[in-house]
Amino acid sequence: MRGHDEPQSVIWSYIPIEDRIPADHPLRPLRTLVNRALGELSPRFARLYPKWGRPSIPPEQLLRALLLQVLYTIRSERQLMEQLDYNLLYRWFVGLNPDDRVWDATVFTKNRDRLLRGEIAQAFFDAVLGQAQAAGLISAEHFTVDGTLIQAWAGQKSFRRKGSSASPPDDPGNPTVDFHGERRSNATHQSTTDPEARLAKRARGHEAKLAYHGHVLMENRHGLAVRTLVTLATGRAERETAVPLVRGMRRRLGRRGRLTLGADKGYDSRQCVEALRAAKVTPHIATGPTTSLDGRTLRHPGYAVSQIKRKRVEEIFGWLKTVGLMRQTRHRGRRRVGWMFTFATAVYNLVRLRNLAAVPA
Repeated sequence: MRGHDEPQSVIWSYIPIEDRIPADHPLRPLRTLVNRALGELSPRFARLYPKWGRPSIPPEQLLRALLLQVLYTIRSERQLMEQLDYNLLYRWFVGLNPDDRVWDATVFTKNRDRLLRGEIAQAFFDAVLGQAQAAGLISAEHFTVDGTLIQAWAGQKSFRRKGSSASPPDDPGNPTVDFHGERRSNATHQSTTDPEARLAKRARGHEAKLAYHGHVLMENRHGLAVRTLVTLATGRAERETAVPLVRGMRRRLGRRGRLTLGADKGYDSRQCVEALRAAKVTPHIATGPTTSLDGRTLRHPGYAVSQIKRKRVEEIFGWLKTVGLMRQTRHRGRRRVGWMFTFATAVYNLVRLRNLAAVPA
């Protein structure tokens, strides 16, 4: 018998939202990991908010919503609020009841700024990393470092000579700017949209874009990120951040012995190699026609292993740029970009932990 296409008339539903989510849905183990991390951050949240006044968006729900934005590549907070309004899966993950009103996009972003001031992204990253460490998934000795350019939320037309007075644009929405024949550099020019963004290129022959430099320190056992950092795109940032990233990892994970550090040819400079050795790190850096590494390091069997393992760091950058909204940041200023880069990398680690540990829901 053919069913009738009747207009929707049911007002009340007696099926709990928990029962509507499939038992084997990939968000279930992810939510378990997220709730453990948020439970560790509860005392930190308490210090960020006063004990009086109008209640804010619960920080736990705010972070879960941001996690969904990164995980499902939702391009804006306004679109996130729209999907959160009608998507029961998203409501379940965030912790909203079916009848709860979603937040205004502006209110959501204002509440996120409070978490930015509290360095919550780094605390959340450390809480996720602590779960990986407790599960024995992090290598104690072998690591890889690399960097990537993050395109800034600023156009080439905003890159103007420092101190120059801006003439009224012919078209406020898309002004005509003729910079052909003008030699532009970071020493003489600056973006009026994002003053901290720097003109940089991936390699010789590539186009230059306004960008930041994102850095990741990865452990080699399972490819988990153990440290992140965003710096200005100066051209020397990779070599200058290798040692600070290792020191930050030592403080967080309690590693005191000698380590190995894989890296590409961009780190092969005498100054960088000497700084790494002084920090009790054996540099396993890819070499070119000339190298600062000695023959003993190159002949060691571990060097060849590091050169194979170090390529996995590109999986992190690939995920961050294709899924995690980090190909071009939607934020301005190094601090905001760094906050989102660290948070997105924490989400990557959560996905890896879910796949590695098979956490029960």
